[in-house]
Amino acid sequence: MEGEDRRQQILRAAFEEFSEKGFHGATIKGIAERASLQSPALIYWYFPGGKEELFASAVESQLSFLQSFRDPEALLDLPPDALLRKVADAYGEFVSRPVTIRLARLLLGEAPRHPKLFDPVVARGPMRVLRFLETYLERQVQLGRLRPHDVRASARAFLGMLFPMGLSHVLLPQLREHGPTDEEYVATMIETFLDGLRPHPQEAGDDGD
Repeated sequence: MEGEDRRQQILRAAFEEFSEKGFHGATIKGIAERASLQSPALIYWYFPGGKEELFASAVESQLSFLQSFRDPEALLDLPPDALLRKVADAYGEFVSRPVTIRLARLLLGEAPRHPKLFDPVVARGPMRVLRFLETYLERQVQLGRLRPHDVRASARAFLGMLFPMGLSHVLLPQLREHGPTDEEYVATMIETFLDGLRPHPQEAGDDGD
């Protein structure tokens, strides 16, 4: 097995080991055995930072929604409703995956005890999405599609509005009882969010006279 395939094999084995045993319980030897490696030393060829680097990389490998932002420059001029729908759909697909429940349990168990472990995960995952949204919303302000505002706040607000959907899939399925479907929730959420940010008639040059 060559290069990237071997690396992905190690990441899959590492996620299995970490999600079952936690950071301290997992071992490089155990990961090597799961990955069918002849020697645990081979792991350090791909992950010279050892167990800490492997943990962050294994967690990041499960953040499938990041694939939607591989080419952020190509997304900056999309209309707001289309872009926000794209983000919401990627997130919805991510939280609907069975493996996401295991990922959430791992994060909830390890983050309070080992916050530094998650610095690279947060930087390459949630912060990457947040920074993209800030840049995107600022671009929409420049294009006149949205009124001037603090895009740092609006980007966080939009991600915060997605959180109940994830919570209902991953931790509290009771929230889905008698509630809207994901499609209904996303449509209403985006409409509500954009209604608060579209330019007022006065800002578009209409003074009402």
